[in-house]
Amino acid sequence: MELIEKYLAAWNTTDPTARRALLDEVWTADGTYTDPLAAVVGRDQIDALIAGVQQQFPGLEFRLAGPVDAHHDLARFTWHLGPRGAEPIVVGFDVAVVTDGRIATVHGFLDRVPA
Repeated sequence: MELIEKYLAAWNTTDPTARRALLDEVWTADGTYTDPLAAVVGRDQIDALIAGVQQQFPGLEFRLAGPVDAHHDLARFTWHLGPRGAEPIVVGFDVAVVTDGRIATVHGFLDRVPA
């Protein structure tokens, strides 16, 4: 699913201008992102969250860990965060709600995190 690939690309894009362009394309203006560590609303807060994650985990990349399972306006997918080509450090899965071709909500779950 191209939308989810672009969503993950935004998490990997370190250039602020390019990342914001992806966020504007992928997210609704009032989109929400919630996981066990964060709850943010709107593209500005989502952008700030991603920048913070990139600072916390420099040089690591998000990647799909399998196919995207989607129906109606929902998509769920497992992702890995780790060095390119190596074992992931963090594993999680997200459930995205799509409205008019953009992500309106993401509910994130963390399955494995560093100790």
